[in-house]
Amino acid sequence: MSQAIKLYRHPLSGHSHRVELMLSLLGLPTELVFVDLMKGAHKTPEFLAINSFGQVPVIDDNGTVLADSNGIVVYLAAKYGNGQWLPTDPVALGKVQRWLSVAAGQISSGPATARLITVFGAGYDPEEAIKRSHALLKVMEDGLGQSKFLAGDKPTVADVAAYTYVAHAPEGNVALTDYPNVRAWLSSIEALPNFVGMQRTAVGLQTA
Repeated sequence: MSQAIKLYRHPLSGHSHRVELMLSLLGLPTELVFVDLMKGAHKTPEFLAINSFGQVPVIDDNGTVLADSNGIVVYLAAKYGNGQWLPTDPVALGKVQRWLSVAAGQISSGPATARLITVFGAGYDPEEAIKRSHALLKVMEDGLGQSKFLAGDKPTVADVAAYTYVAHAPEGNVALTDYPNVRAWLSSIEALPNFVGMQRTAVGLQTA
């Protein structure tokens, strides 16, 4: 039997949780390795040796070392997902890739950035981040009126990549009240077997 997959992560990193969620949904044995971002552990020579960008997450799958949360979830789904999480049909795959781009683009610059401000004290403009978040959520709301999940009627890596920062948007003062389809989508993901959530912080609109 293969060893557990090592996941180098921080418990409040949504990018790290994206990978933790994928590993759990796939039922893969995982060893969580804490990277102390506050103390700069991600910028040490030892960590830069496994990810030269100095970012979490990174996985070590029995000697296969990969960085970048979206790259990792695609790898895990392709290797261990039995075709369930990463479609091979060209149209379906294109739809998934669209949302992986959104996760790295609009989700990162919107809800992820808004949360960085409140949780980590990042020096971004909160009004801009909140505005971008609601523009994104309106598009998601409309799309999720047509299908249960982002890329169709079955969950894919697109949903895994998009889930965490949308679910935690209230921590960045982004209310989800006006988006019933988005909230139903979040509930659908949370109902999946082996779902694991990310630790919440009592900031923004989120209360303990």
